[in-house]
Amino acid sequence: MYRFLLSRQWVILTLVALLLIPTMIRLGIWQMHRYEERSARNQLVTDALGAKPVPVETMTSPGHTVTSEDRYRSVTATGTFDTADEVVVRRRVNSDETVGFHVLTPFVLTDGKVVLVNRGWIPADGPSQTAFPKIPAPPSGRITVTGRLMPDETTAASGIKDLKGLPDRQIMLINSEEQARRLGATVLGGYLAQTAPEPKGDTPELVGQPGKEDAALNYAYAIQWWLFSAAVPVGWVVLVRRELRDRGAADTEETTEESAPAAV
Repeated sequence: MYRFLLSRQWVILTLVALLLIPTMIRLGIWQMHRYEERSARNQLVTDALGAKPVPVETMTSPGHTVTSEDRYRSVTATGTFDTADEVVVRRRVNSDETVGFHVLTPFVLTDGKVVLVNRGWIPADGPSQTAFPKIPAPPSGRITVTGRLMPDETTAASGIKDLKGLPDRQIMLINSEEQARRLGATVLGGYLAQTAPEPKGDTPELVGQPGKEDAALNYAYAIQWWLFSAAVPVGWVVLVRRELRDRGAADTEETTEESAPAAV
């Protein structure tokens, strides 16, 4: 009855089914790992954003690498802005995806160390991007700034090329070590994305909170792959039964024709 399973067509079909099942199971496991990784990263962001602000020097120091666990932590810094050594970061967008600059201002702490502060986004409204844009001044005198602690930017992490030969006081990436060499100062690792005080005017536009990764899609894909893996043997059985039914009907028809009386 089942000898047709030894035919070339059915052997190939069965082998394909046997290969698809573990492949789909592994794809589901991979998607579940991606779900767990993204969920863990989202939890780190939630924990960091919800933590109480702490002094910046308790979280970073000169030459320190800001870790993923410390990223987005709310920190405070007390000192004065050094607008004379201010630079702008090229090709940055705001919430409307409009291209402009980020304003990076050294902030001199009371002990003389420097922390870089990203004061936010300004439009590229000059005659060209080669000219240094007009930047609203920050508060003068000694103030306390609050911001999210961010790691130094790299080409590998951001995908942004660190171009050379840029116009004066323009950079592509925010990197504390490069800025320390430029300033000739002791600069804390990483930088602050300012959240307070808010600017009095419309600009700089403060950098918004980080978005979270859509981990739910990976969970749905994992379930989908596992359902597909379960559907393969079910589909194979359905095809076998259909083949048996078709062959049985063909045999019955053939038997009926053979047993029918010959016409006189």
